[in-house]
Amino acid sequence: MKTPATKPAAIAASTALLLLPVTGCGSAEAGSGSTVTVTVGYQSKTINTVTAGTLLRSLGYFEKQLDALGDGTTYKVDWQDYATGAPITAQMTAGKIDIGSMGDFPLLINAARGKQLGRPTHLVSVTGYNLRGGLNTIVTAPGSDLASVEDLDGKKVSTSVGSAADGTLVRALQRAGIDPDKGIEKLNQQPAVGASALTAGSADALSQFVAWPGLLAYQGKAKALYDGAQLDLPTFHGVTAREDFAKKRPAVLEAFLKAQAEATVYLDAHPVAAAEKVAGATGLPAEVVYLYNGAHGIATFDPAVKPRLVAALKEDVSVLKAAKLTGDVDVDAFVDDRYVRKALGPSYAKQLAAAPPPAASEVWPKGAGGTRSFGTPAELLAYVAQHEDGIRAAYVPDATTGTLWFADRAVWVADGRSLLPFVAPATARAYLGAHGGARVVTYAEALGRAS
Repeated sequence: MKTPATKPAAIAASTALLLLPVTGCGSAEAGSGSTVTVTVGYQSKTINTVTAGTLLRSLGYFEKQLDALGDGTTYKVDWQDYATGAPITAQMTAGKIDIGSMGDFPLLINAARGKQLGRPTHLVSVTGYNLRGGLNTIVTAPGSDLASVEDLDGKKVSTSVGSAADGTLVRALQRAGIDPDKGIEKLNQQPAVGASALTAGSADALSQFVAWPGLLAYQGKAKALYDGAQLDLPTFHGVTAREDFAKKRPAVLEAFLKAQAEATVYLDAHPVAAAEKVAGATGLPAEVVYLYNGAHGIATFDPAVKPRLVAALKEDVSVLKAAKLTGDVDVDAFVDDRYVRKALGPSYAKQLAAAPPPAASEVWPKGAGGTRSFGTPAELLAYVAQHEDGIRAAYVPDATTGTLWFADRAVWVADGRSLLPFVAPATARAYLGAHGGARVVTYAEALGRAS
């Protein structure tokens, strides 16, 4: 699913959805000459939702699908951009947003709030996911002496409480033997505020979701302390829809999911162009977008609601309950894949069974409309050493977790003739402990050895 050569056959986006009975809804009645506004809440800078948000909007696929309905109704799409999932949930439960996209922990809060307020919602598809948890990262300032999660004991750590990144922080601390409630001073901040706090020195570390860790690392404002994939627990983003809207406008939800499937096919087939589109719409560097959403990026995109993701969602409930953000959540009742199952048609079973291909080392040359992949990180380094002035970005997968990272921001280990990259010091140290004679080298040394 990461490159056209390795991804499954294109999603059958034109397949009709299972139509539900039409019941009451707050939208204007469809019919000849009427106008219906469909409100979509998305997070432009949470770039693993792009197939249901930023990229989908830029491609215009949803509007085209609505125009193709031919039911005599004029449809308008109101795209509303938010920094996190919480305000999208607030607007959905107020009946003001019909379809939203957000990460796994916010999805659970969405489910809980919807049930609590009598406006139930359902998870209807998936956008970007990483089966090991690599979408979330804890970072520190470039000159920080912190080298492990254990070093966070007694420190100030910024995160967005209730987010997937907060879940990563909580679990990482627990595994390190630190009480998440008492062992650190947690700063509950929006991602941009937390990034500023880290830069200003008022936070010792920042735990955030895409694309903030990669952005700060790319800008030279942070370095990775903890790779979320060390947890080996899936994390994902998905699409949620109000139950009353789905029943009232099944054809509209059908159009959205068909459009999402089309956007996924586009992203898979044109990863560089997609990164440029998202960058243009968000102001994020295309190199950062590509780190997550590229041909070998940290995220895999396919709309199928995989059982492993649902199982992970159930495990996430306990974290939110401990934080007193939700009570029990009936995940099985929240998940409803009937819509996407019908939209994907015969390919749905393949999508459910498909596993993301292993990440590969990749270079984005300056002025090029595409990228170049390499069999090993050492081969990439050799190429970069010969073309240093002509490299826009270079990406390498962590030798143990597979999480992609910028080559010049990775921790490099020399083991005999092998050159191995790691996202964070902890994964590098773990490798050193198991391989006598291996040692950490600088990026410059790695380049020299490769050339």
